[in-house]
Amino acid sequence: MTAFRAFLILVWVMVVGYTAIVISNHGVGLLGIFCGDMRTMGWPGQFNLDFIFMLTFSSIWVSWRHQFSTVGLVLGLLALFFGSVFLATYLFILSWRTQGDVYKTLLGGRRAAA
Repeated sequence: MTAFRAFLILVWVMVVGYTAIVISNHGVGLLGIFCGDMRTMGWPGQFNLDFIFMLTFSSIWVSWRHQFSTVGLVLGLLALFFGSVFLATYLFILSWRTQGDVYKTLLGGRRAAA
């Protein structure tokens, strides 16, 4: 679990750092570029399409883990819009709250107990 937590910290630092550099060089106009790449039907667009579905899977899982409660739906939206920065933070916190229990981390307390 220590190695996993270290990996989560590394991912968070790398993505936040990279994002800060991109914003300082190009501004915050991600959506236009993201959708524009998909409209051109090239490899960058294919990657973006695949990526948006991975974000959607992440969002659904987070919402499901919280049994689609209000908190779960809000967390799911955060997963959708903030990607790996959210997910790395979320999993890091869960790893502490569940004391490293992978079943509880992935399924939630109630489902893991069943």
